Amino acid sequence: MFTDIVGYTSLSQKDEDLALRLLAEHNDLLRRQFGKFGGREVKTIGDSFLVEFSNALSAVRCALAIQEAMQDSQIGAQELGQALQIRIGVHVGDVIRTKNGDILGDAVNISSRVRPLAEPGGICISQQVYDQVRNKLKDVSFVSLYAHDLKNVSEPVQIYRVIPSSKEKGKMETRAFDRKRIAILPFTNISPDPADEYFSDGLTEELISTMSKIRELKVISRTSTMLYKSKPKPLVEIGKDLGVGTILEGSVRKAGNRVRVTVQMIDAAEDDHLWSETYDREIQDVFKIQSDISEHVANALKVQLLSVEKKKLETAPTTNIEAYTLYLKGRYYWNERTKEGLEKAIQYFTEVIKRDPNYARAYAGLADCYFLLDNWGYASPADVIEKVRTYVKKALELDDSSAEAHVSNGAILVGYEWNMVEAEREMKRAIELNPNYATAHHWYGNGILTPLGRFEEARYELLEAKKLDPLSAIIGSNIGDSLLFAREYKEAVAQYRSVLEVSPNFAYAHSRLGLALLGLAEYDEAISEIQKAGELASDYFGFTPDLIFAYAASGRRVEGEKLVAEFEAKATEKYVSSTSLALANASIGRNEKAIEWLRKEVAEHSNSLHMNFNEPHFDNLRSDPRFEDIFRMVHGRKKT
Repeated sequence: MFTDIVGYTSLSQKDEDLALRLLAEHNDLLRRQFGKFGGREVKTIGDSFLVEFSNALSAVRCALAIQEAMQDSQIGAQELGQALQIRIGVHVGDVIRTKNGDILGDAVNISSRVRPLAEPGGICISQQVYDQVRNKLKDVSFVSLYAHDLKNVSEPVQIYRVIPSSKEKGKMETRAFDRKRIAILPFTNISPDPADEYFSDGLTEELISTMSKIRELKVISRTSTMLYKSKPKPLVEIGKDLGVGTILEGSVRKAGNRVRVTVQMIDAAEDDHLWSETYDREIQDVFKIQSDISEHVANALKVQLLSVEKKKLETAPTTNIEAYTLYLKGRYYWNERTKEGLEKAIQYFTEVIKRDPNYARAYAGLADCYFLLDNWGYASPADVIEKVRTYVKKALELDDSSAEAHVSNGAILVGYEWNMVEAEREMKRAIELNPNYATAHHWYGNGILTPLGRFEEARYELLEAKKLDPLSAIIGSNIGDSLLFAREYKEAVAQYRSVLEVSPNFAYAHSRLGLALLGLAEYDEAISEIQKAGELASDYFGFTPDLIFAYAASGRRVEGEKLVAEFEAKATEKYVSSTSLALANASIGRNEKAIEWLRKEVAEHSNSLHMNFNEPHFDNLRSDPRFEDIFRMVHGRKKT
């Protein structure tokens, strides 16, 4: 077993005396647990322990006892505002014992590499440990993460997360008031002109982006916090909903060239004010306001800013304030995710670049707009591919440290170039640059790992995205997709239903719930859910293949064939992706036609093709060598 304290190096740099005192408390607590389970302390390495046990079961029981004791003791909570947390990794294998009592070998190396994969307060174990303990522990569940490439280990190691089931509720309640998890609620627009709503929304989004650059903080994404703009709740309830302990709220008044920003920082658990400030400045000082707020929050939460983080906070994206306000308008309309909104956003981002040709994020904004026009079926690939490539390339030339630009580049590489290796590298680079960027985790999990059938890895990244954006309907639905594609129908149904509890009008979740219900032979309810999706999004054709598939699966083949004919006729009048037409034909067993449409999509290089190979509509095509060839062409490897 290897253990270590989360964030101990940063604590030591900030307050060495406090760090040493808390380390002593931590060491005493862990040593008491080692003795109870027959563990032998091999050595300590700074804030880490290496411990040897006679069997795997004792090691895991000890790990569980340690985490429970750490949670109960709340070491450092009073001084730090948050209790110390540790990670634990366990592996089983042969070791070499030295004369001085140390142990060496692959088993030791692997356990040290497993430990960092555990979340704060968590336990991770290897496949070998799992095999020995899985049927011997009550009130404990295991979540398979993925086969992980560990440093200096030749073969990938399958990793499992250990979760004490009876403790989950308590753990979630504790996590709900983690003060370093922050929600920035939509700032209220109190400007004389209601049309300045874009500015208050934009400032909220920019502040989220700015504070996300502080690695010790976990900042909830815009998608989740913006829900409270139309549906306000008491702050304590918001804290529980989002799993945060700190909330920022405020107001913005813009009048001419002046702006007044009022902000207050609140302890979500106690509903107590921690800090407040009013900024009455010229509008060109808006960047200084953002960095000042971020630094005040960091200081209040006793977070030490690294010099590189401080530099990022103080670096303005542009010196042209007119370009900045136009950029905020562009993001305002981009967030609508409608065809009209994306087209307006393109106009604004284009105006931004005219005023500041070096505004990197404006180029990334243009790339995102054109990418989504294709991804949502509003435009053909041929209309957007070159524009997306050009704008992403320019964004990276201007700012290679932009996580957003690297994600966009990864999306191009996977969607248009079908270069999964380079795309994965870009997504990992984005996560390295900004671990708080939910979209990086989301698109990596859903756009690369899920299409490749690496469902456990995908679920891990999607769950990371969900931590940062807890109320996102699309992230929640894509978690359901990873379960659906793994043919875990009951779990997928439960996941889609949980999304619809929060977002009852989210059409995509209704249609996906229908597909999962088909897997359980709940045909009538499945058809009803897919039909509801079509009613909620009457101008979107993407759910038609799902309804055709449901008709065919439930024995209503004639209705399915009629709908295919109508769908193909509609495609002669309005753009419909060839992938959708392939799904529709495959659903009723028209395999030749389905292959024909898939080949057409290959020729068009659509960014939607790689996402759809796991759909159940294609199940009767999986043994067809032509389908295998198309999959290999897109994903660069054989389908498993």
